[in-house]
Amino acid sequence: MTRPLAVFAYDFDGTLAPGNMQEHAFIPDELGMAHADFWRETQALAERQRGDAILAYMHLMLEKARERGLELSLESWRNRGAQLPLFPGVEAWFARQNERAEALGLDLRHFIISSGNRELIEGSPIARWFERIYASAFMFDEDQDAIGIALAINYTGKTQFLFRINKWTLDEWDSDAINRVQAERDRPVPFERIAFFGDGLTDIPVMRVVTDHGGHAVAIHDPTQEATAGAAHKLIVDGRARLSGSGDYREGSTLDQLAKDILESMARGVTTKLFDAPS
Repeated sequence: MTRPLAVFAYDFDGTLAPGNMQEHAFIPDELGMAHADFWRETQALAERQRGDAILAYMHLMLEKARERGLELSLESWRNRGAQLPLFPGVEAWFARQNERAEALGLDLRHFIISSGNRELIEGSPIARWFERIYASAFMFDEDQDAIGIALAINYTGKTQFLFRINKWTLDEWDSDAINRVQAERDRPVPFERIAFFGDGLTDIPVMRVVTDHGGHAVAIHDPTQEATAGAAHKLIVDGRARLSGSGDYREGSTLDQLAKDILESMARGVTTKLFDAPS
């Protein structure tokens, strides 16, 4: 028998890494802009065009990069991602959780569901651990240079990817499979075996879906930013998440214990269903 699938899905910015990924080098060093100015211009563009803020920030990244003559190849974006800082313990987290899941009889897979840049995440030191990286992405020409926007994932758009995981129809472009009728009992990853780790406003709808369907929503806060702890607490109070932890992924941390408890709960659910199944 194959082991039952279980999923840990993560936002990226503020969840696995501090701050917004574009702010660490691209905006201040390559564009020569203050963070606040870039995001202010993004918001103004979205309002002026009556458009989506995710599309606006990606458009500005390309427009301003071209103005400054920056390299736009896929390789260059991934090289930028290689320098992204991560929260303590993140790089060792995935192997440890996989080992725990295997001992419990589960096949744990990791996913990213983020409004950040897919190409930057693909270049990060942890990219190899993810089954899929669902994140906003550029479109590339035959020379592998960014020429436009292929995918923009905003706060409500994130929920689509939960159902792709739930049904295990993983291709972003496949609109037929994701909308095909599939009984709950036939879905490879029931929501009670999905945990989502997130930190902010763009994670609220996906946390709500996970929570309402019996999954595990975990609110993460930056241990160095007191304000983020308040935001995580509000997600709990408002019923969006059920669990909360600091962005400390080291073995023995509060978050590590939460992950252990979640995996044990998932495994108990599998056992219960086996005993409850009709003979």
